[in-house]
Amino acid sequence: MNDTFLKACRGEQTDYTPIWIMRQAGRYLPEYQKIRGNVTFLELCKTPELCLEVTLQPIDILNVDAAILFSDILIPLEAMGTTLEFHEGHGPVFPTPIRNQADLDKLIVPNPEEHTGFVMETITLLRKELQVPLIGFAGAPFTCATYLIEGGSSKVFWETKKMMYTNPKLFHNMMRKITKTTALYLKAQANAGAQALQIFDSWVGILSPSDFQTYALPYVQEMIRDLQDTGLPIIYFANNGATLLELSETSGANILGLDWRINIGDAIKRLGNTAVQGNLDPFSLLLPKDELKKRIGRILDDAKDAKGHIFNLGHGIHQFTPPDQAKAAVDFVHELSQKQSH
Repeated sequence: MNDTFLKACRGEQTDYTPIWIMRQAGRYLPEYQKIRGNVTFLELCKTPELCLEVTLQPIDILNVDAAILFSDILIPLEAMGTTLEFHEGHGPVFPTPIRNQADLDKLIVPNPEEHTGFVMETITLLRKELQVPLIGFAGAPFTCATYLIEGGSSKVFWETKKMMYTNPKLFHNMMRKITKTTALYLKAQANAGAQALQIFDSWVGILSPSDFQTYALPYVQEMIRDLQDTGLPIIYFANNGATLLELSETSGANILGLDWRINIGDAIKRLGNTAVQGNLDPFSLLLPKDELKKRIGRILDDAKDAKGHIFNLGHGIHQFTPPDQAKAAVDFVHELSQKQSH
């Protein structure tokens, strides 16, 4: 087992900087497209044998140091009893958004083994095959709430902020229900064999620091407290969260994921004693290879004082990225960080 990723999570000395890529099992790979061509996205998420196959693809093709379970952050929300649809070109849609207490009361806190057993089955299958650690994941409560309130993705989050400001009681009731659901879901992933857990807070960057502190952070903290007894490293990724860095450090996570909008060295200085993950702009993978190598070298150099560093993109890999560019990035990280450590 190559456990370099887990060592970096724990802030231990590693022979080189480990790398994995957000959305590494996905649309940029022709091998993934081939499988996806025969099933809908949700069917794929709910078929353990296919999830196993697509999770393993980037390990073999790119030589990354960790696998991330192939699934979607909205799977546990569907299990709460709401309808989830994926529309090509539009992303996820919840046809009946949650806008009042009666809507919320219809949602349950599902038993993860019972309602999302396919996810646990995928994890069990993966652990038999993998030679690198497996990351389980879920959406953070705030990000999940935005999908339920807006009825899908949003650019301005009008309905979410309207609820926060005009009906805070309903908003907090919803956050409590989602937090409970997500904590149970992640615990089930840990029990099934996940070796680290990542919490994706994709939309939390729309909040001011004080709103983050009031409406989102307490629920992340609660969830992470709940997960402490798993003993697993926990990564909290607050996308567009450079203004929320010091507050994010109080989340209880062992590692903070960083997007590309902040210099990783500056983030490390501000954080002190937390390991970091990141933070190459996903579009940098389009650079000529020599320039890509230089940029990766700069990030590795800027991150040299981190308690632990896991190299990653600052967000998911774009679907039109040439796979050989992603492979080159992985090779450069391994090569350059090895030179640094000797």
